[in-house]
Amino acid sequence: MTAAQTPDALTRLLETREWLLADGATGTTLFNMGLESGDSPELWNVDRPENIAALYQGAVDAGSDIFLTNSFGGTAARLKLHNAEDRVFELNKAAAEIGRKVADAAGRPVIVAGSMGPTGEIMEPMGALSYEAAVEMFYEQAKGLKAGGADVAWIETISAPEEYTAAAEGAAKAGLAWVGTMSFDTAGRTMMGVTSAQLADMVEKLPTPPVAYGANCGTGSSDLMRTVLGFAAQGNERPFIAKGNAGIPRYMDGHIHYDGTPELMADYACMARDAGARIIGGCCGTTPEHLVAMKAALETRPRGERPTLEQIVETLGAFSSASDGTDDKGPSARERTGRRGRRS
Repeated sequence: MTAAQTPDALTRLLETREWLLADGATGTTLFNMGLESGDSPELWNVDRPENIAALYQGAVDAGSDIFLTNSFGGTAARLKLHNAEDRVFELNKAAAEIGRKVADAAGRPVIVAGSMGPTGEIMEPMGALSYEAAVEMFYEQAKGLKAGGADVAWIETISAPEEYTAAAEGAAKAGLAWVGTMSFDTAGRTMMGVTSAQLADMVEKLPTPPVAYGANCGTGSSDLMRTVLGFAAQGNERPFIAKGNAGIPRYMDGHIHYDGTPELMADYACMARDAGARIIGGCCGTTPEHLVAMKAALETRPRGERPTLEQIVETLGAFSSASDGTDDKGPSARERTGRRGRRS
């Protein structure tokens, strides 16, 4: 087998396990460490590397098989907001290097996934960002992540199909295998109108398909589970990902709090597994305490039948909209919700 044909580390690990536990939130932990709202977390990869190592270690100690690097906003477009657009390679490389050290010391296989979030810009023809420029932005980021030792590029929280494809092309151009998740936060669709069925169809047609694909962030775990059922309904063999928020965000005492308990996230994790998800984790509000409960439940509760919509509502709570988007019903104004844009 040639080097080009050698399976990536994530593919190899998936071949040995029925499910893998991913990590939780980045922002929740970093804010608790003193990160101020509006600051760039990516600068901490160089300025406060010990905090980033602690972020990663928390996921590993909780039992995660995969953790994402602190590079969500690591494109030039996002770093420009902090006058750091000329530090893309440096900051992404540092994010992955810290992760590589933590993973290699774990004593078991742990995947370092190079997080690549949206640029924050609107792509042509609705906006000014060209497809070619987006590919180059993601390529520059992916080069840094690969140089730092990332096992795979983890494209996440994307809404537009063009940006998803550009990120995938950038990762492949850098020689990194990739996974990609979109955020289905607008009545079962992404903010740019993509449904679960459309994403499942799209990834199979890409020149370099992902190792896995799926959903992250969005609204609550109920909605994310409905999206996961949408992936399963397509019948593709490619592994899919469920990375849901820890409940619903509530504004309390000047801060955003998520109301999902470890027990609820444990239920969600097992439902995601039973629905067919191979990679299961948390997004906004998900702490190591949640991850510990999720891992324990996945290891001890027997596999069940694929959950029904009624069972999801009974266990995890009501959906935020009547439709999951696959019935071609568009969201109403009151059902529309904004994307948070970072794994808080």
